[in-house]
Amino acid sequence: MQKALIFSGIVLIVLGLAWPWVGKIPLGHLPGDIVIDKPGIKIYFPITTMLIVSLVISLVLRLFK
Repeated sequence: MQKALIFSGIVLIVLGLAWPWVGKIPLGHLPGDIVIDKPGIKIYFPITTMLIVSLVISLVLRLFK
């Protein structure tokens, strides 16, 4: 558990430092992400983005296991 917390902290620090470049990645605007935009309400379902993020996290964790 300690290794996972340390690794998570390092990842968050790296992402925080790299945010100006990470923010330019078009995650959240991919085909398959559902956006319902009506007057007075906006609903967003990032299905494709979450699948890609889950796949990347799974691959990284598998490499470190």
